[in-house]
Amino acid sequence: MKESRKLTNFFIPTLKEDPKEAEIPSHKLMVRSGMIRKLASGIYEFLPLGWKVVKKVENIIRQEMNAIDGQEIVMSALQPKSLWDESDRWEKYGPELIQLKDRKDRRFCLGPTHEEVITHLVSTDVNSYKQLPLTLYQFQMKFRDEIRPRFGVMRAREFYMKDSYSFDKDEDGCRKSYQKHVEAYRKIFSGCGLKYREVEAATGNIGGHYSHEFMVTAETGEDEIVLCENKDCKSKYSSNTEKAEYRRDPSRAPSKKSKEKPAELKKTHTPGVRTVEEVSEFLNEPPEKFIKTLIYNSKKGPVVALIRGDHELNENHLRDCAKVDDIELADKETIKEVTGAPPGFAGPAGIKKDSIYKIFADKALKDIKNAVSGANKKDYHLKNINYGRDYKIDESNFVNLRKVIKGDLCPYCSKPLTFKKGIEVGHTFLLGTKYSKSMGAHYTGPDGIQKEIIMGCYGIGVTRVVAAAIEQCHDKNGIIWPDSIAPFEIMLIELSDESNIINEICNDIYGRLSKTYEVLWDNRDESPGVKFKDAQLIGIPVEVVVGRNFIKEGKLEIQFRKSSRKIFTEPEKLTEVIENEKNI
Repeated sequence: MKESRKLTNFFIPTLKEDPKEAEIPSHKLMVRSGMIRKLASGIYEFLPLGWKVVKKVENIIRQEMNAIDGQEIVMSALQPKSLWDESDRWEKYGPELIQLKDRKDRRFCLGPTHEEVITHLVSTDVNSYKQLPLTLYQFQMKFRDEIRPRFGVMRAREFYMKDSYSFDKDEDGCRKSYQKHVEAYRKIFSGCGLKYREVEAATGNIGGHYSHEFMVTAETGEDEIVLCENKDCKSKYSSNTEKAEYRRDPSRAPSKKSKEKPAELKKTHTPGVRTVEEVSEFLNEPPEKFIKTLIYNSKKGPVVALIRGDHELNENHLRDCAKVDDIELADKETIKEVTGAPPGFAGPAGIKKDSIYKIFADKALKDIKNAVSGANKKDYHLKNINYGRDYKIDESNFVNLRKVIKGDLCPYCSKPLTFKKGIEVGHTFLLGTKYSKSMGAHYTGPDGIQKEIIMGCYGIGVTRVVAAAIEQCHDKNGIIWPDSIAPFEIMLIELSDESNIINEICNDIYGRLSKTYEVLWDNRDESPGVKFKDAQLIGIPVEVVVGRNFIKEGKLEIQFRKSSRKIFTEPEKLTEVIENEKNI
């Protein structure tokens, strides 16, 4: 339903200055244009203009979800701990989970996600193969106690989200549901006027077999994605850095450039010096000569990872190699049990292999000669440690463990990968039986045999989409809304005169345009400068100005926000001019 408004009775408290705490354009512009107001750290209230945009995005999402036979529901934001205990996620989710108790001392959380609730619902009411496949979705406020809320609604403690869940009889059916969601997401983000990339992603706390993220490319993005932009690459490879695969550029391997011979192994006293940076300075050795030994706990036992001192471990790769669901950095006791030394002095020589589950090394370590590592003794490190002589690992356990870096090559075509910043706006997960198994979501097949339901889950950050659109679509003067999610389609700017003729013509134009378009009529008693600045700030696609040109020549001034084109025309041709510009 079209909704037009007059500014004199529409609540848009615009500001001239940027809020002090705002760091990125979307945060600044959403506050300045009167879309949001801060209530507390990471908590924002949406005002009429901002909520109109949210509802525009929501309607685009709803249309595509309904098109794939999704059914809309609403689940409770307040979730009992007992459900999270069934999935074994209450402790794993960590301090981001906002917890509370009721008057009877029962424990609850404010839902950051709804896998447990939806699985409980389906396990109660779905019991036959005839009820599957099934897709349910909702729009819901989510809550996460972010350690450092920032960037306005981009990383907030309360945010509005669409989450949907698919339920199928078998893996093949689930993959079809997954692909339907992926295709729907493509239509949604294109429909919102966004430039985005679909990338492979890690499953994280949600879990499952595999997942994809939908990233809006923007310089202010918190996430980094890697892309193969070689036009001849058939894979069109793209991934976030957590999941990224790569080929190393062989020309950068030290072994290709150095004829250094193995030197005598030396144990060196390094009192109180633990980190790579500290030891590097103490021994005057570069970080790329170091072997960093990292120890993790898993349900199957400690897992050891060896990487170069100047590289970062990709925990997702380590998890996949070890074939474990969850890993976390080991505590002091585990490190002492595995190495015989306190944290900061671990090394590959002398690891107690009978006390660990697996040990893996990054392939780059084979290139290092005369490396530096911990000596597995307090306050000591080893110099001139070499693979084969001083420590040994199964060849099959040399894998790509580090995070992708600039200069790495596409795993498919071996051309250099490109790095870009991105804002995650959507995420899809193929869950499999992760929740249905632990929470008893079963169905009975035509053969009478009970089987576990196969699940998928799919999220879109609705308020994030709004912020991401602004990050992509703005200039120094304000927002430039894509047509499909603009709060209004036309802004009618009345430049008042003493004769009242302009007010009369504006009233007529407002009435005619409102039959077809959503119009915001700036009928305030303000100067032209204030009105023009607010119009640019708010960013409505079409501005229709009724002022001196109409008095002198009987023509309206039309300005298009995106192209900055100005056209002067008679009132009777106004609709024609607007429609012609849309078709350019």
